[in-house]
Amino acid sequence: MTRRHFLKTSGASSLVMATGVQAGEGAIGNLRLGLISDIHYADLNTTGSRHYRDSLSKVKEAIARFNASDLDMVICLGDLIDAGKSVEEEYSHLETVYEEFKQLKVPCQFVLGNHCIYTLTKEEFLRGVNQESCNGSLNIKGVRLVFLDACHRKDGVSYGRKNYQWTDTDIPEEQRKWLKKTLAKETQPTVVFVHQRLDVGGNYGIHSAPAVREILEDSGQVAAVFQGHNHVNEHKTINGVHYLTINAVIEGPAPENNAFSILEYSPSSQAIRVEGFYNQANYSL
Repeated sequence: MTRRHFLKTSGASSLVMATGVQAGEGAIGNLRLGLISDIHYADLNTTGSRHYRDSLSKVKEAIARFNASDLDMVICLGDLIDAGKSVEEEYSHLETVYEEFKQLKVPCQFVLGNHCIYTLTKEEFLRGVNQESCNGSLNIKGVRLVFLDACHRKDGVSYGRKNYQWTDTDIPEEQRKWLKKTLAKETQPTVVFVHQRLDVGGNYGIHSAPAVREILEDSGQVAAVFQGHNHVNEHKTINGVHYLTINAVIEGPAPENNAFSILEYSPSSQAIRVEGFYNQANYSL
């Protein structure tokens, strides 16, 4: 599949989506995005509530729904795959599930999750999903989409090759400076996407979350942050910014358990509507 730039970013580099289909920056109407998170696909036996192999059929159903829903793009909010015993095995998991995403009729952006790079490096994961960068921004229908990479240790080292604990997650200072600069370049409605949580502390929270939230709040432009990682439905509002945690595909057996959604956002009214399927909650904000 031919790689091409989807739209120019406000950051240092362009985001290359995981499909070759382009959407028009100048198109009118509400922004419509497919959201899916924490797929954890792996050729592994079920462990507890995590049905690894079942994720493949769940993804097939989600993509069929997305293709029938007149979307602008799809965003996977991290943990596309789960661990392999070797680089080769983990890459095989990635190749298998990415084949399903190739069926999408619209571009797809993969947010980096901690499980995406347990054995792989970031570069290997990105090559596997035909994407050039972990974070960046792009514009669709008058809305700026910002993608953050919290797969860093507190000391600034990037995740990869089992060099991290999942509870040690951070958005380093350099990326925070980029975020502040990006939001300051022009005034427009903005939606942010990240895997780990910006609205909590503790194991699921990002160390620098308070500093990141301050940047988002000070810009006066950010309507909402969408995140995964925690495998729950949750909504919080902090200083005028909505934080929505998206449920996980991996939890429970197929076909009765799944979780994906369609986000519709109006840049004029800033109304947010999330239509959830299966275990994913609905929101109207």
